[in-house]
Amino acid sequence: MHRMDWDNLRFFLAVARKGSIRAASVALSVNHSTVARRITAFEKKLGVRLFERLPNGYVLTATGEEMMKSAQHVEDEIVKLDRQVIGRDAELNGVLRVTMPTALATHLLMPDIAEFTKAYPGINLELAFSNEEFNLRKREADIAIRLTPNPPDYLVGRRILHPAKGVYASSDYLKSHDINGNPDGLAWIGWEEISSKTQWNRGSRYAASPVVHQADDLLAQLEAVKASMGIAMLPCFLADTVTSLERLELISEGGACGDLWILTHEDLRATARVRAFIDFMLEAFEQHRDLLEGRRYVSRPSLIASYA
Repeated sequence: MHRMDWDNLRFFLAVARKGSIRAASVALSVNHSTVARRITAFEKKLGVRLFERLPNGYVLTATGEEMMKSAQHVEDEIVKLDRQVIGRDAELNGVLRVTMPTALATHLLMPDIAEFTKAYPGINLELAFSNEEFNLRKREADIAIRLTPNPPDYLVGRRILHPAKGVYASSDYLKSHDINGNPDGLAWIGWEEISSKTQWNRGSRYAASPVVHQADDLLAQLEAVKASMGIAMLPCFLADTVTSLERLELISEGGACGDLWILTHEDLRATARVRAFIDFMLEAFEQHRDLLEGRRYVSRPSLIASYA
């Protein structure tokens, strides 16, 4: 009877999910030779082959497929136990993992995050600025600030507000385009393929204008608008403070992106450092409410006086 240990299963799961030693080594933050050595030793200890070594990567054998199911169950139980232990922590110290969209962090919240670290010097923040959805069930993060229409059922938290967005163009771009006489002659910087039917700009008065360019990142879209490539639909908190941009219209109705939420796993809601961060950020968001909801815009002198 072979005794399993979690460390071996952790290496096994990483290779099974990533499909290669190198990708698994990145996920585990170890050298790729260490991963290869651990997998070989694990197979030797069990006396079975878990992976087929193919030119394009590692593929699970039938035995490996069976072990994958059991290993995932073990992982779920270990992560659950970890959450429960952390959830009983009443100290304002230790590591706190927080994830949020990149633009929200870089263009709005970083000064507030810095103030939090000064107020709670015993809490060590691990910040993941990403537009990807981190899995709070598996403690990839302890707290998530997300734009979502429907938070997962296993998370608890607060709806903060519905961020407003607007259509923006640079003053230089407007000098060379007649938006009063030819409002359909503008070029969108959008999210979709040029040939696809747009959905994100349906509520705009400029929806008939073509999507000429696309960028899959809000900060890239912002820079493209500043460089006079065209018009884009951007969050007000991102674009209203840029003096070289004009807001052509405000889009405040609901959309697919949903509301802004601050969320944690139900097992962590009583943890002191989780509560401290959530309470601190709720106050910060309240200070930013006017900007986030589009009420801080000051119209600049431009060629679009009739639209201001």
